[in-house]
Amino acid sequence: MPTVVYRAAAVFTGRASSPLAEAFAVRDGRVIAIGDREPAEHAAGPDARIIDLGDGFVTPGIVEGHTHLLMFGQAVEKVQLRECGTLAEIQERLREARAANPDAAMLLGISWRFDALEGRDPTAEMIDAAVSDIPVILDANDLHSVWVNSAAIAELGITSDTPDPIGGEIRRDERGEATGFLLESAAIQHAWNYLAAAASDADRDRFLAAAFDAYLATGVTTATDMSFGAPDLAAFERILIRDGQLPFPITAHMLLHPTGDPAAGLAQVERAAAERDRVAATYGSDSLRIVGVKFILDGVIDACTAAMRGPYADGSNAEPIWPREAALAASVAADAHGLQLALHAIGDSASDLALDLVEACVRENGPRASRRPRIEHLEYVAPDTVRRLAALGVTASMQPVHCDPAVLDNWIAMLGDERAERGFPWAEMRDAGVRIALGTDAPTAPHEAPHNLFIALTARSVLEAARAPYHPERVFTPADALEAMTFGGAWATGLENEVGTLAPGTRANFAVLDLNPFTDDPDRLVGTRVRLTVVDGEVRHRAE
Repeated sequence: MPTVVYRAAAVFTGRASSPLAEAFAVRDGRVIAIGDREPAEHAAGPDARIIDLGDGFVTPGIVEGHTHLLMFGQAVEKVQLRECGTLAEIQERLREARAANPDAAMLLGISWRFDALEGRDPTAEMIDAAVSDIPVILDANDLHSVWVNSAAIAELGITSDTPDPIGGEIRRDERGEATGFLLESAAIQHAWNYLAAAASDADRDRFLAAAFDAYLATGVTTATDMSFGAPDLAAFERILIRDGQLPFPITAHMLLHPTGDPAAGLAQVERAAAERDRVAATYGSDSLRIVGVKFILDGVIDACTAAMRGPYADGSNAEPIWPREAALAASVAADAHGLQLALHAIGDSASDLALDLVEACVRENGPRASRRPRIEHLEYVAPDTVRRLAALGVTASMQPVHCDPAVLDNWIAMLGDERAERGFPWAEMRDAGVRIALGTDAPTAPHEAPHNLFIALTARSVLEAARAPYHPERVFTPADALEAMTFGGAWATGLENEVGTLAPGTRANFAVLDLNPFTDDPDRLVGTRVRLTVVDGEVRHRAE
């Protein structure tokens, strides 16, 4: 592979404290020099090829800090409901989808918002009014609940005798019959497991290819997958067997399921460690690494299933999904195996539990620099939690697209008090020295990196431009936001010497934007193009 020197109007190195560069040189898929033009070209040698990117802005490839690739790829094929603002709009979208696919055996949708139902619970009858002849299964925008019609309730085998699983609920009417609303682990056990069994290997391969293509088109060159199971792993392995590598490197966390039985949790940890070792021995670590385990400790504020210290506006509250003792035992065991803890915690009570788990690992297994625990989402965070995050060295893995003002009405209403005004406290975390990794959590939110960056810089809405910003005083600077989207995500999984930065020795993974986030109006980020995405020195996406 010839040595190439890339020149550009500005090159961000991945570190907020470093000056912008003018050029960088690449040989054999690695960066060999970066800085001013003349030194970079001198390091490349006289035979190097010069590529002038003109007014393009170069950033290290985006490190997607939190995603679900297989689900994201499948979501591309589902009926998109995020933009529907009323029940009538949802119903019309479903009717149109059914008319367009008269031979379909079922209808799948995604990203309906609680706001559209104006405070009402979703019911099967609401969907039946639009489509009743085939099962309809609709994932909520947050992917923590599922809304189904009557045909789907029957197809899933849910009756009045079906018990609620640990950490989940089948919402029922006064007669004990399922209403069509499945929350948390009930959604996983009944709807998701059903769909997983219905999908073929060819389907999953198609989903994964679509996810990789969509991410490359938005400048992503590394991603952390947060819900690995056997079907996911098998789909990734088929790519590795066929091509010898993935389109870009992936770090993965095996999803652990709460059972109420500590022994069952420990068995899941043992399987995760065994799969990590097998994958590393079979394929190496350049493309796919299983780095940890994922605990879903609570639900979401929109459905009042996030575990809070104080009740919601309606007086309800939720317990953590994982029983404390089972979570402690599984966490300490995973940590002893060198598996990273990724802890989903949205409510402040769940964050308390997450940090207790980290403290237990330190206490039982001793200090370890490579531990790098992380908490996912952290939507409502108490001030003392921020201090604990910093003291324990926990990475805050957060998603700006989750606080697009267009999706916050119900979130704010469910809290109903001063807590609604201190969500997503990025500035507090930066001031406290908490490490931050920014991702999108696709498909729970739009996956486009420029849109994620826009919200981080403005606190404004991509979905509805007229919306007022949500607490703009906490926004990131361009340098801090881009660092959190590149180096931050890489550091969070131990890849900071490989990706997330452009420095001598790192992989030549980078993206070229049409605009300069440091100087241009951030409004231009909405709808902007990613001109070029390069992985290991090879062009993987080029905008037409």
